[in-house]
Amino acid sequence: MNTKQLDRIHTGKGFIAALDQSGGSTPKALLQYGIQEDRYSNEEEMFERVHEMRTRIIKSSAFDSKHILGAILFENTMDRFIDGQLTADYLWEEKGIVPFLKIDQGLDELENGVQLMKPIPGLDDLLKRAVQKNIFGTKMRSLIKEANPEGIQKVVEQQFIIAKQIAGYGLVPIIEPEVDIHSADKGQAEKLLKHELSTQLSALGKDVKVMLKLSIPTEDNFYSDLIEDPHVVRVVALSGGYSQAEANDKLAHNHGLIASFSRALSQGLSDQLSDDEFNAMLAKSTKDIYEASIT
Repeated sequence: MNTKQLDRIHTGKGFIAALDQSGGSTPKALLQYGIQEDRYSNEEEMFERVHEMRTRIIKSSAFDSKHILGAILFENTMDRFIDGQLTADYLWEEKGIVPFLKIDQGLDELENGVQLMKPIPGLDDLLKRAVQKNIFGTKMRSLIKEANPEGIQKVVEQQFIIAKQIAGYGLVPIIEPEVDIHSADKGQAEKLLKHELSTQLSALGKDVKVMLKLSIPTEDNFYSDLIEDPHVVRVVALSGGYSQAEANDKLAHNHGLIASFSRALSQGLSDQLSDDEFNAMLAKSTKDIYEASIT
């Protein structure tokens, strides 16, 4: 584990950029960016367009270590290059931004009010490659739709089983049990979730480090004790479908919680913008998200 990167994520001021839409969400991400499906004719071309979009974001003068601590990539991006350097190396060496990798394969069917992660075949091989490509940590997402104690317990158990496997490679896992912002009993689901997270954290070996990526809680500062937990490097928040303005407003009310936004970060960015317009739009977004993250 790179101690310089660990220190930056643990104590640095800023937020984590989530550039990791993949698989089924890729056409949607491209569409939001203004690239219609007629601009690519197969998966390889689609991923080319995505990498061009990600490269434009990463190389932008607005994408800087003053505001951004880390960036979450997906596997295809990890394997590609920016200006002749692997993406993770470009992020760290040229930008001072810590690289993470999304490792999950999407969500299983809804059961007990939750969606567990699908099995991740070949995970050990992927983690070995991540280490070789200088990735610092990983991210994996589950989804909680109802305050169902059995379902939430299963979500957290699955996350921690895989997190320990990841930590065994010297990587820092981001555990992401998202609570659906539209859930009718969101606050109650968060109470159950916090209890399960605390239980699992207390059972970890003393040297195991994890991160948590959580929906912005219904009750302000609800996760402050998790932020203080010695196993937790950082607690980051997902935007979860809120607009950037809404997400920033809610985040600013939670001391010590920082952003890890995807859609809310890329909101308004478009293939049609000139470089000056693109950089100005991204600069405003990073500044606003940064301000909400340092409260």
